Amino acid sequence: MFDGGIESVRGGRHGDGTGDPGDVAVIFDERRRFVAVGLWDPRSPIRIKVLHAASPVTVDADLWHDRLAHALAHRWELLGSADTDALRIVHGENDRLPGLVLDLYGTVAVLKLYSAAWVPHLDEVLGVIRSTIWSIDGIVLRLARSVAADPTVREADLADGAVLHGVVPDRLVEFREHGLRFTADVRRGQKTGWFLDQRDNRDRVRALADGATVLDVFCCGGGFSVHAAAGGARHVHSVDRSPHAIDDTVRHLSMNRDVPGVAAVDARQTVGDAFEVMDDLRRSGDRYDLVIVDPPSFASRRSDVRGALQAYAALTTRAVELVVPGGILVQASCSSRVHPDDFTTIVEKAAGRAGVHLEVFDRTAQPIDHPVGFPEGRYLKAVYARVNP
Repeated sequence: MFDGGIESVRGGRHGDGTGDPGDVAVIFDERRRFVAVGLWDPRSPIRIKVLHAASPVTVDADLWHDRLAHALAHRWELLGSADTDALRIVHGENDRLPGLVLDLYGTVAVLKLYSAAWVPHLDEVLGVIRSTIWSIDGIVLRLARSVAADPTVREADLADGAVLHGVVPDRLVEFREHGLRFTADVRRGQKTGWFLDQRDNRDRVRALADGATVLDVFCCGGGFSVHAAAGGARHVHSVDRSPHAIDDTVRHLSMNRDVPGVAAVDARQTVGDAFEVMDDLRRSGDRYDLVIVDPPSFASRRSDVRGALQAYAALTTRAVELVVPGGILVQASCSSRVHPDDFTTIVEKAAGRAGVHLEVFDRTAQPIDHPVGFPEGRYLKAVYARVNP
């Protein structure tokens, strides 16, 4: 519940209606009827992280256990996978635990907090995780930037990247995805160390890559690049502005040299701005059978949406000029404020202005371990299209 939706606040442990992060907040309507219960977060515009509605519930370790058990049951198919051991166990509000994310990389769990309201409940949550997911060797705490700066976190002597339980490697944790080996910097890397939400799309690219020349723009750690190589791509060109991302890509290719396709692929890497590199490739006459464009979010605020759509269009214009006639474009967006239909439309229109026709043959969203519990929760979308003259 946003702060603007609250008419008045009463009670609180200080008796003045202020309350501390993590205090249990009970919401009533104007007729004093129960509406919901949640966690108080006084320094966030989302003032109450709603946990349960319609009927009262006790906020304690039993509630955390029930929510985690439900989340695990939803992911049972993935948990039993023999070739993938990295997944999201709790996806925040979509799993009815707003502001809390729990990812698993092999035997290491990463707990990321997007709200200081969870700090007073951290010991209970850790106890539930340890008793429910028995295979965990270590638990790492990650903190969103705003949470890391919150006084509640400092008072609790917590820090981003801290090991809360067991033993965790100081640098990289190895995990498997579709039988391929990767590493995640769970203590300092982006998000919790890896972009788990693109898992299904990476596997889809693997199936499309046999015999293809592939361009992977915004390659990050090379997830798409390695999957394309494993799928039989002849050539894979990985592009990212971060030297660390390119180093990760090279390492991940090397780790999978026992896979025939990866061992045989002609791999190239370029450090540079995606827009500039794509312009350079066009001028030099480079063309690819399969182009993947997976940029970071361009719209963190509603006011950013127009600029984000323009940026996606600019990427599409460049990308289609690098695809051979009849080749495939895979373009993704992780901006929750950009509607999937608007994204597809802007990609199609930009391609048309570039003089080509897109034959969209698939549109995908996030995988099963990133469930959608409310409309804005469907943040990830990808367009698969054949590029025709």
